[in-house]
Amino acid sequence: MTADQFLATCWTTAGDAAPDEADQRSPLNLRDRVEAARDAGFTAFGLLYADLVEAEREYGIAGIRSLFEDNGISHVELELLTDWWADGPRRAASDTVRVGMLRAIEALGARTFKIGPDVSDEPWELDVWAKEFAVLAAQADGVGARLGVEPLPWSNLRTVHDGLRLVEAAGHPAGGLIIDVWHTERAHTPPAELADVPGARIVGVELNDADSQVVGTLFEDTVHRRLLCGEGSFDLPGIIAALRTAGFRGPWGVEILSDAHRALPVREAAAAAYRSAAALVN
Repeated sequence: MTADQFLATCWTTAGDAAPDEADQRSPLNLRDRVEAARDAGFTAFGLLYADLVEAEREYGIAGIRSLFEDNGISHVELELLTDWWADGPRRAASDTVRVGMLRAIEALGARTFKIGPDVSDEPWELDVWAKEFAVLAAQADGVGARLGVEPLPWSNLRTVHDGLRLVEAAGHPAGGLIIDVWHTERAHTPPAELADVPGARIVGVELNDADSQVVGTLFEDTVHRRLLCGEGSFDLPGIIAALRTAGFRGPWGVEILSDAHRALPVREAAAAAYRSAAALVN
């Protein structure tokens, strides 16, 4: 993919749906979301697994793949697996989702399998996590995808450096990081440090912006108050330049989460997300 390709991450076209809701499924039809992304200029598309399950009932997995292909979507990202490190009932539930996600990734030809860290601040051991991550990376590789974990500043992987430590300890070439600039900024990671991340370990990048002041918890702020690229306090030109120096070439994800964005018609939301990011990247 060239640097001027963009990915509409799952929340950017989800409409009135958010990660802090008990039911995170989008109320919008997948066809409407994909066509809105296409018309905005996106050639890559992210989807929450719960939304894929709903769409499969309507279109079938082959129909979903055709929907993407017919609309010029050449890169698909599926998210978000959690509790992949756990045991007991949590792990059993996670493994059920894992099987479904791997099946869908293979059937869709998806390229990115996105997973999360532990947001409960429980004790954890790097060796255990690295082993589990390596197994999952191998499974992603086996269905033609790369595995990306997204560091979050309120989780056990607070910074890009924490995430990279895990990825390197796991050692699998298919494993890497999803670098969301909201999280790197809120974790106080200078843009210049992103240039030192090995390019081969950057699975994806997510662009957005925010005010300098955090309102509420970090989680509340990231879900309700993100801004379009260029409308906030982030040094996005510096961040983009650093990621290019690291070797990242796209597609550039755009992840806008806010009350204002969710209230927009999906075509207007997708167009604004694309236009603001493309103005900075191109």
